[in-house]
Amino acid sequence: MRTLAVVGGGAIGLAVAWRAAEAGWSVTIADPEIASGASWVAGGMLAPLSEGWPGEERVLGFGAAALARWPGFAARLTARTGIPLFVAEQTLTVALDQADAADLRTIAEFTAGHGHRLRLLDRAGVREHERGLARTVRAGLLADEPAIDNRALITALRAAAEMAGVRVDADRVDDLAALDADRVVLAAGAASAGLWPGLPVRPVKGEILRLRHRPGAAPAPTRVIRARVHGRALYLVPRGDGIVVGATQYEAGFDTAVTVGGVRDLIADAEAVFPAIAEYEFAEASAGSRPGSPDNLPLIGVLDDRVLAATGHGRNGMLAVPLTADAVLALLDGDSLPEAEVADPERFGAGARADGPSAAAGGRVPRSREPVGARAAGAPPTREPVPTTADRPGAGFRTDTGGIG
Repeated sequence: MRTLAVVGGGAIGLAVAWRAAEAGWSVTIADPEIASGASWVAGGMLAPLSEGWPGEERVLGFGAAALARWPGFAARLTARTGIPLFVAEQTLTVALDQADAADLRTIAEFTAGHGHRLRLLDRAGVREHERGLARTVRAGLLADEPAIDNRALITALRAAAEMAGVRVDADRVDDLAALDADRVVLAAGAASAGLWPGLPVRPVKGEILRLRHRPGAAPAPTRVIRARVHGRALYLVPRGDGIVVGATQYEAGFDTAVTVGGVRDLIADAEAVFPAIAEYEFAEASAGSRPGSPDNLPLIGVLDDRVLAATGHGRNGMLAVPLTADAVLALLDGDSLPEAEVADPERFGAGARADGPSAAAGGRVPRSREPVGARAAGAPPTREPVPTTADRPGAGFRTDTGGIG
Protein backbone atom coordinates (compact mmCIF):
# COMPACT_ATOMS: atom_id res chain seq x y z
CA MET A 1 0.00 0.00 0.00
CA ARG A 2 1.23 3.50 -0.81
CA THR A 3 2.19 5.53 2.24
CA LEU A 4 1.58 9.24 2.79
CA ALA A 5 2.76 11.59 5.53
CA VAL A 6 0.73 14.77 5.97
CA VAL A 7 2.68 17.38 7.93
CA GLY A 8 0.06 19.51 9.65
CA GLY A 9 -3.21 18.59 11.32
CA GLY A 10 -5.34 21.68 10.76
CA ALA A 11 -8.32 21.80 8.41
CA ILE A 12 -6.23 21.46 5.25
CA GLY A 13 -4.08 18.60 6.54
CA LEU A 14 -7.04 16.71 8.02
CA ALA A 15 -9.06 17.02 4.82
CA VAL A 16 -6.16 15.79 2.67
CA ALA A 17 -5.50 12.90 5.07
CA TRP A 18 -9.16 11.83 5.15
CA ARG A 19 -9.60 11.93 1.40
CA ALA A 20 -6.28 10.18 0.73
CA ALA A 21 -7.08 7.40 3.20
CA GLU A 22 -10.44 6.83 1.53
CA ALA A 23 -8.59 6.68 -1.81
CA GLY A 24 -6.43 3.80 -0.57
CA TRP A 25 -3.36 5.49 0.89
CA SER A 26 -1.90 4.51 4.25
CA VAL A 27 -1.84 7.95 5.90
CA THR A 28 -0.10 9.39 8.93
CA ILE A 29 -0.60 12.97 10.13
CA ALA A 30 2.56 14.38 11.69
CA ASP A 31 1.58 17.09 14.16
CA PRO A 32 2.33 17.58 17.88
CA GLU A 33 -0.84 19.68 18.32
CA ILE A 34 -3.42 18.30 15.91
CA ALA A 35 -6.66 20.23 15.33
CA SER A 36 -5.33 23.46 16.80
CA GLY A 37 -3.66 26.60 15.44
CA ALA A 38 -5.38 29.01 13.07
CA SER A 39 -8.00 26.46 11.97
CA TRP A 40 -9.41 26.38 15.51
CA VAL A 41 -9.49 30.20 15.69
CA ALA A 42 -11.12 30.89 12.29
CA GLY A 43 -14.44 32.61 11.66
CA GLY A 44 -15.61 30.16 8.99
CA MET A 45 -16.64 32.57 6.21
CA LEU A 46 -16.88 31.21 2.68
CA ALA A 47 -17.01 34.57 0.93
CA PRO A 48 -14.76 34.91 -2.14
CA LEU A 49 -17.26 36.94 -4.15
CA SER A 50 -17.68 39.68 -1.55
CA GLU A 51 -13.91 40.18 -1.65
CA GLY A 52 -13.70 40.43 -5.43
CA TRP A 53 -11.74 43.42 -6.70
CA PRO A 54 -10.53 44.55 -10.14
CA GLY A 55 -7.08 43.16 -10.90
CA GLU A 56 -7.60 40.09 -8.70
CA GLU A 57 -9.21 37.87 -11.30
CA ARG A 58 -7.13 34.83 -10.39
CA VAL A 59 -8.02 35.14 -6.71
CA LEU A 60 -11.71 35.43 -7.59
CA GLY A 61 -11.58 32.43 -9.93
CA PHE A 62 -9.86 30.24 -7.37
CA GLY A 63 -12.24 31.31 -4.60
CA ALA A 64 -15.36 30.78 -6.71
CA ALA A 65 -14.17 27.30 -7.68
CA ALA A 66 -13.55 26.51 -4.00
CA LEU A 67 -17.00 27.77 -3.01
CA ALA A 68 -18.67 25.62 -5.67
CA ARG A 69 -17.18 22.49 -4.08
CA TRP A 70 -18.48 23.19 -0.59
CA PRO A 71 -22.05 21.81 -0.83
CA GLY A 72 -20.89 18.38 -1.98
CA PHE A 73 -17.95 18.31 0.41
CA ALA A 74 -20.10 19.26 3.40
CA ALA A 75 -22.79 16.73 2.50
CA ARG A 76 -20.19 13.97 2.24
CA LEU A 77 -18.51 14.87 5.53
CA THR A 78 -21.80 15.21 7.42
CA ALA A 79 -22.96 11.87 6.03
CA ARG A 80 -19.79 10.27 7.42
CA THR A 81 -19.90 11.92 10.84
CA GLY A 82 -23.40 13.23 11.52
CA ILE A 83 -21.95 16.68 12.26
CA PRO A 84 -23.70 19.64 10.57
CA LEU A 85 -21.36 22.40 9.39
CA PHE A 86 -23.26 25.41 8.02
CA VAL A 87 -24.24 28.33 10.27
CA ALA A 88 -25.37 30.88 7.65
CA GLU A 89 -26.52 30.84 4.03
CA GLN A 90 -25.66 34.38 2.92
CA THR A 91 -23.16 37.18 3.43
CA LEU A 92 -24.18 40.84 3.73
CA THR A 93 -21.40 43.38 3.33
CA VAL A 94 -22.45 46.81 4.60
CA ALA A 95 -21.19 50.35 4.07
CA LEU A 96 -21.19 53.07 6.71
CA ASP A 97 -20.06 55.93 4.46
CA GLN A 98 -20.16 57.04 0.85
CA ALA A 99 -16.68 55.75 -0.01
CA ASP A 100 -17.49 52.24 1.22
CA ALA A 101 -20.79 52.30 -0.66
CA ALA A 102 -18.83 53.09 -3.82
CA ASP A 103 -16.57 50.12 -3.10
CA LEU A 104 -19.63 47.87 -2.90
CA ARG A 105 -20.70 49.01 -6.37
CA THR A 106 -17.20 48.31 -7.68
CA ILE A 107 -17.31 44.77 -6.24
CA ALA A 108 -20.77 44.14 -7.68
CA GLU A 109 -19.72 45.30 -11.15
CA PHE A 110 -16.47 43.33 -11.08
CA THR A 111 -18.05 40.06 -9.98
CA ALA A 112 -20.94 40.49 -12.43
CA GLY A 113 -18.37 40.75 -15.20
CA HIS A 114 -17.16 37.29 -14.21
CA GLY A 115 -20.58 35.66 -14.04
CA HIS A 116 -21.43 36.15 -10.36
CA ARG A 117 -24.53 38.10 -9.39
CA LEU A 118 -24.46 40.04 -6.13
CA ARG A 119 -27.38 42.21 -5.06
CA LEU A 120 -26.89 45.85 -4.08
CA LEU A 121 -29.19 47.07 -1.28
CA ASP A 122 -30.07 50.58 -0.20
CA ARG A 123 -30.55 51.57 3.44
CA ALA A 124 -34.11 50.23 3.53
CA GLY A 125 -33.06 46.99 1.87
CA VAL A 126 -30.39 46.40 4.50
CA ARG A 127 -32.93 46.99 7.28
CA GLU A 128 -35.36 44.60 5.61
CA HIS A 129 -32.80 41.81 5.69
CA GLU A 130 -31.15 42.48 9.07
CA ARG A 131 -33.20 44.78 11.30
CA GLY A 132 -30.70 44.72 14.15
CA LEU A 133 -27.96 46.55 12.25
CA ALA A 134 -27.15 50.16 13.06
CA ARG A 135 -29.24 52.87 11.40
CA THR A 136 -26.00 54.46 10.22
CA VAL A 137 -25.58 51.65 7.70
CA ARG A 138 -26.33 53.23 4.33
CA ALA A 139 -25.90 50.41 1.80
CA GLY A 140 -25.25 46.70 1.48
CA LEU A 141 -24.13 43.95 -0.88
CA LEU A 142 -25.88 40.61 -0.55
CA ALA A 143 -24.22 37.39 -1.75
CA ASP A 144 -25.16 33.73 -1.58
CA GLU A 145 -22.00 32.95 0.36
CA PRO A 146 -22.47 30.71 3.40
CA ALA A 147 -20.42 30.23 6.54
CA ILE A 148 -19.44 27.14 8.47
CA ASP A 149 -18.61 26.49 12.11
CA ASN A 150 -14.85 26.01 11.91
CA ARG A 151 -14.69 23.98 15.11
CA ALA A 152 -17.45 21.67 13.90
CA LEU A 153 -15.44 21.26 10.68
CA ILE A 154 -12.26 20.35 12.56
CA THR A 155 -14.15 17.91 14.78
CA ALA A 156 -15.84 16.29 11.77
CA LEU A 157 -12.63 16.03 9.74
CA ARG A 158 -10.77 14.47 12.65
CA ALA A 159 -13.57 11.93 13.15
CA ALA A 160 -13.73 11.11 9.43
CA ALA A 161 -9.95 10.71 9.26
CA GLU A 162 -9.95 8.34 12.22
CA MET A 163 -12.77 6.29 10.68
CA ALA A 164 -10.75 6.06 7.47
CA GLY A 165 -7.74 4.68 9.36
CA VAL A 166 -5.53 7.78 9.50
CA ARG A 167 -2.87 7.60 12.20
CA VAL A 168 -1.39 10.52 14.14
CA ASP A 169 2.28 10.95 15.01
CA ALA A 170 2.69 13.60 17.71
CA ASP A 171 6.46 13.92 17.31
CA ARG A 172 7.76 17.28 16.14
CA VAL A 173 8.93 17.35 12.51
CA ASP A 174 12.28 19.05 11.83
CA ASP A 175 13.24 17.31 8.58
CA LEU A 176 10.92 16.17 5.79
CA ALA A 177 13.59 13.76 4.54
CA ALA A 178 13.37 11.82 7.80
CA LEU A 179 9.70 10.96 7.31
CA ASP A 180 9.15 7.31 6.44
CA ALA A 181 6.59 7.63 3.64
CA ASP A 182 6.40 7.35 -0.12
CA ARG A 183 4.94 10.84 -0.45
CA VAL A 184 4.75 13.88 1.83
CA VAL A 185 2.18 16.70 1.87
CA LEU A 186 3.44 19.86 3.54
CA ALA A 187 0.32 21.41 5.10
CA ALA A 188 1.97 23.11 8.06
CA GLY A 189 0.37 26.48 7.51
CA ALA A 190 2.44 29.45 8.60
CA ALA A 191 5.23 27.12 9.76
CA SER A 192 5.73 25.61 6.29
CA ALA A 193 8.65 27.82 5.28
CA GLY A 194 10.67 26.46 8.19
CA LEU A 195 10.46 23.00 6.64
CA TRP A 196 10.95 24.04 3.02
CA PRO A 197 13.19 27.14 2.82
CA GLY A 198 12.29 29.40 -0.05
CA LEU A 199 8.57 28.73 0.27
CA PRO A 200 7.04 32.24 0.44
CA VAL A 201 4.66 31.62 3.33
CA ARG A 202 4.64 33.92 6.35
CA PRO A 203 2.59 34.23 9.55
CA VAL A 204 -0.05 36.97 9.63
CA LYS A 205 -1.51 37.42 13.09
CA GLY A 206 -5.26 37.65 13.58
CA GLU A 207 -7.35 38.08 16.72
CA ILE A 208 -11.03 37.12 17.01
CA LEU A 209 -13.69 37.21 19.74
CA ARG A 210 -16.49 34.85 20.64
CA LEU A 211 -19.53 36.48 22.20
CA ARG A 212 -22.38 34.49 23.74
CA HIS A 213 -26.02 35.52 23.48
CA ARG A 214 -27.69 36.41 26.79
CA PRO A 215 -31.42 36.25 27.65
CA GLY A 216 -33.08 39.50 26.65
CA ALA A 217 -30.42 40.53 24.16
CA ALA A 218 -31.34 40.98 20.51
CA PRO A 219 -30.74 37.86 18.42
CA ALA A 220 -27.61 37.63 16.31
CA PRO A 221 -27.84 38.40 12.59
CA THR A 222 -28.81 35.35 10.55
CA ARG A 223 -26.25 36.19 7.87
CA VAL A 224 -22.53 36.85 7.93
CA ILE A 225 -22.12 40.62 8.31
CA ARG A 226 -19.01 42.25 6.89
CA ALA A 227 -18.00 45.88 7.09
CA ARG A 228 -15.12 48.31 7.23
CA VAL A 229 -15.06 50.63 10.24
CA HIS A 230 -12.45 53.40 10.45
CA GLY A 231 -10.53 51.57 7.74
CA ARG A 232 -10.51 48.30 9.67
CA ALA A 233 -12.08 45.13 8.28
CA LEU A 234 -14.79 43.54 10.46
CA TYR A 235 -16.93 40.46 10.27
CA LEU A 236 -19.71 39.03 12.43
CA VAL A 237 -20.41 35.32 11.93
CA PRO A 238 -23.42 33.71 13.65
CA ARG A 239 -23.01 30.66 15.85
CA GLY A 240 -25.61 28.58 17.64
CA ASP A 241 -24.89 30.34 20.93
CA GLY A 242 -23.84 33.80 19.74
CA ILE A 243 -21.43 35.52 17.38
CA VAL A 244 -17.81 35.30 16.27
CA VAL A 245 -16.27 38.75 15.77
CA GLY A 246 -13.10 39.18 13.74
CA ALA A 247 -10.51 39.90 12.77
CA THR A 248 -7.47 42.03 13.32
CA GLN A 249 -4.50 41.64 11.02
CA TYR A 250 -0.86 42.26 11.96
CA GLU A 251 2.53 41.48 10.51
CA ALA A 252 3.80 40.22 13.87
CA GLY A 253 5.63 36.97 13.21
CA PHE A 254 4.48 34.06 15.34
CA ASP A 255 3.18 36.21 18.19
CA THR A 256 -0.28 34.87 19.08
CA ALA A 257 -0.89 36.88 22.25
CA VAL A 258 -4.26 38.65 22.33
CA THR A 259 -3.76 42.41 22.74
CA VAL A 260 -5.88 44.94 24.59
CA GLY A 261 -5.89 47.19 21.53
CA GLY A 262 -7.09 44.40 19.26
CA VAL A 263 -9.96 43.48 21.57
CA ARG A 264 -10.90 47.15 22.02
CA ASP A 265 -11.05 47.80 18.27
CA LEU A 266 -13.05 44.68 17.52
CA ILE A 267 -15.66 45.45 20.17
CA ALA A 268 -15.95 49.12 19.18
CA ASP A 269 -16.24 48.31 15.47
CA ALA A 270 -18.76 45.51 16.08
CA GLU A 271 -20.93 47.80 18.21
CA ALA A 272 -20.88 50.43 15.47
CA VAL A 273 -22.43 47.90 13.08
CA PHE A 274 -24.58 45.84 15.48
CA PRO A 275 -25.30 47.92 18.61
CA ALA A 276 -27.01 45.11 20.54
CA ILE A 277 -23.70 43.29 20.79
CA ALA A 278 -22.98 45.32 23.93
CA GLU A 279 -25.47 43.08 25.77
CA TYR A 280 -23.69 39.85 24.80
CA GLU A 281 -21.43 37.86 27.12
CA PHE A 282 -17.70 38.07 26.41
CA ALA A 283 -16.84 34.36 26.09
CA GLU A 284 -13.41 34.10 24.43
CA ALA A 285 -10.59 36.05 22.82
CA SER A 286 -8.02 34.15 20.78
CA ALA A 287 -5.38 34.66 18.11
CA GLY A 288 -3.71 32.59 15.43
CA SER A 289 -1.22 32.86 12.59
CA ARG A 290 -2.67 32.83 9.12
CA PRO A 291 -0.30 31.40 6.50
CA GLY A 292 0.03 34.35 4.14
CA SER A 293 1.42 34.36 0.59
CA PRO A 294 2.64 37.28 -1.56
CA ASP A 295 -0.32 37.23 -3.97
CA ASN A 296 -3.18 36.07 -1.70
CA LEU A 297 -3.31 32.69 -3.44
CA PRO A 298 -2.25 29.46 -1.71
CA LEU A 299 0.62 27.20 -2.70
CA ILE A 300 -0.73 23.85 -3.86
CA GLY A 301 1.55 21.74 -5.99
CA VAL A 302 4.70 19.71 -6.48
CA LEU A 303 7.88 20.77 -4.66
CA ASP A 304 9.89 17.75 -5.79
CA ASP A 305 9.21 14.16 -6.83
CA ARG A 306 8.22 13.28 -3.25
CA VAL A 307 6.90 16.42 -1.53
CA LEU A 308 3.73 18.38 -2.29
CA ALA A 309 2.74 21.75 -0.83
CA ALA A 310 -0.75 22.56 0.47
CA THR A 311 -0.23 25.78 2.38
CA GLY A 312 -0.30 29.60 2.20
CA HIS A 313 -4.10 29.90 2.27
CA GLY A 314 -4.13 33.17 4.22
CA ARG A 315 -7.61 34.28 5.30
CA ASN A 316 -9.28 31.72 3.03
CA GLY A 317 -8.20 28.48 4.63
CA MET A 318 -11.74 27.35 5.43
CA LEU A 319 -12.98 28.29 1.96
CA ALA A 320 -10.20 26.38 0.19
CA VAL A 321 -10.47 23.09 2.11
CA PRO A 322 -12.49 21.09 -0.50
CA LEU A 323 -10.61 22.42 -3.53
CA THR A 324 -7.22 21.89 -1.88
CA ALA A 325 -8.06 18.30 -0.95
CA ASP A 326 -9.25 17.57 -4.50
CA ALA A 327 -6.14 19.18 -5.99
CA VAL A 328 -3.75 17.24 -3.76
CA LEU A 329 -5.51 13.94 -4.50
CA ALA A 330 -5.18 14.64 -8.22
CA LEU A 331 -1.46 15.41 -7.83
CA LEU A 332 -0.90 12.23 -5.85
CA ASP A 333 -2.40 10.35 -8.79
CA GLY A 334 -0.09 12.10 -11.26
CA ASP A 335 -2.82 14.43 -12.53
CA SER A 336 -3.73 18.07 -11.92
CA LEU A 337 -6.87 20.07 -11.23
CA PRO A 338 -7.30 22.98 -13.67
CA GLU A 339 -8.98 25.22 -11.07
CA ALA A 340 -5.94 24.93 -8.78
CA GLU A 341 -3.22 25.55 -11.35
CA VAL A 342 -3.04 29.25 -10.38
CA ALA A 343 -1.81 28.05 -6.96
CA ASP A 344 1.22 26.15 -8.32
CA PRO A 345 4.26 26.97 -6.09
CA GLU A 346 6.43 27.05 -9.19
CA ARG A 347 5.16 30.59 -9.85
CA PHE A 348 7.58 31.60 -7.07
CA GLY A 349 10.32 29.15 -8.05
CA ALA A 350 9.63 27.34 -4.79
CA GLY A 351 10.33 23.78 -5.96
CA ALA A 352 13.42 21.63 -5.72
CA ARG A 353 15.05 23.31 -8.72
CA ALA A 354 15.12 26.59 -6.81
CA ASP A 355 16.23 25.22 -3.46
CA GLY A 356 19.07 22.82 -4.06
CA PRO A 357 19.02 19.33 -2.51
CA SER A 358 15.56 17.88 -2.29
CA ALA A 359 14.04 15.87 0.51
CA ALA A 360 13.38 13.14 -2.03
CA ALA A 361 17.09 12.73 -2.65
CA GLY A 362 17.72 12.28 1.03
CA GLY A 363 19.33 15.67 1.53
CA ARG A 364 18.58 17.32 4.85
CA VAL A 365 16.37 20.39 4.50
CA PRO A 366 18.47 23.33 5.76
CA ARG A 367 17.27 25.71 8.44
CA SER A 368 15.74 28.91 7.19
CA ARG A 369 17.63 32.14 7.71
CA GLU A 370 16.38 35.30 9.36
CA PRO A 371 14.18 37.22 6.92
CA VAL A 372 15.34 40.33 5.16
CA GLY A 373 13.10 43.36 5.62
CA ALA A 374 10.55 41.58 7.79
CA ARG A 375 8.04 43.86 9.48
CA ALA A 376 8.72 44.27 13.17
CA ALA A 377 6.45 42.69 15.76
CA GLY A 378 3.89 45.14 17.05
CA ALA A 379 3.43 46.90 13.72
CA PRO A 380 -0.07 48.32 13.15
CA PRO A 381 -2.79 46.21 11.56
CA THR A 382 -3.14 46.20 7.79
CA ARG A 383 -6.28 45.69 5.72
CA GLU A 384 -4.64 43.29 3.28
CA PRO A 385 -1.59 41.02 3.66
CA VAL A 386 1.63 42.80 2.81
CA PRO A 387 3.38 40.92 -0.04
CA THR A 388 6.77 40.48 1.60
CA THR A 389 8.58 37.52 3.08
CA ALA A 390 8.22 37.61 6.87
CA ASP A 391 9.39 35.71 9.94
CA ARG A 392 10.04 32.03 9.37
CA PRO A 393 10.35 29.51 12.18
CA GLY A 394 13.76 27.96 12.56
CA ALA A 395 13.20 25.47 15.36
CA GLY A 396 10.88 22.70 14.32
CA PHE A 397 7.21 22.63 13.44
CA ARG A 398 4.18 23.89 15.32
CA THR A 399 0.85 23.61 13.59
CA ASP A 400 -0.78 26.83 12.41
CA THR A 401 -2.82 25.47 9.56
CA GLY A 402 -5.75 27.03 7.78
CA GLY A 403 -6.75 30.68 7.90
CA ILE A 404 -8.64 33.08 10.07
CA GLY A 405 -11.50 33.82 7.79
